[in-house]
This record gives sequence, C-alpha cells and structure tokens, in this order.
Amino acid sequence: MIKYIVTIIVVSLLIILGMSYAQHALQFLVSAHDWISAQLLQVFSVGEAGNILRQLIALLAIPLVIGLIPVIIYWLAKHGWFPYFMEVVWVVWLIQTAAIVVQYKATP
Repeated sequence: MIKYIVTIIVVSLLIILGMSYAQHALQFLVSAHDWISAQLLQVFSVGEAGNILRQLIALLAIPLVIGLIPVIIYWLAKHGWFPYFMEVVWVVWLIQTAAIVVQYKATP
C-alpha cells in the first residue's frame, strides 16, 4: 500500500514538473485521433452508422499502435510476447479518451 502511495506521489511530481511536455503529448494524441478520423471520412459514409464506426476505429487505432511499439521491441529482444500489452493499450486509451472528452464541444 505504501509503495502505491509513494508511486502516485512521484508520478504526480513528475507530471507537475513536466506539465508542458504532458500538454504536448496530449495534444499529439488528440491531433493524431483527429487526423485518423479525417482520413476515415473518405472510407465511411456520412450517415449515423458510418460516423459511429469511423469514430470507433479512430478511438481504438492510436492505443493499439502505441501498444504495439513495446511489443515489437520486446519481441526483438526476447523473441516472446510482451506480457502487459493490454494494460498499455488500456492506459493509453484512458488518457486519450480523457483528453478528447475534455476538448469536446457539443454542436447545437
């Protein structure tokens, strides 16, 4: 329990000290999501089902790609499956989703 408390304090201090870097990283995640969504407009129809499918693929693409980076590095080093792939994908997905929700503007 103490280990988790110390970890969250240290991570919080690192975020506070590197706030500008964290903002750039979050902006990159949102920009990459928007770019993928714009590229998928050429593939999917403009209807409601097409919009939902396009947004779903755009939301899932970035975490999967970012999660594959440590998998490839781990596989090249150890020739085995990276054991924490889904945890990495979930963390990136939660961060990306939070950034997108914070920047969301409802259309009237």
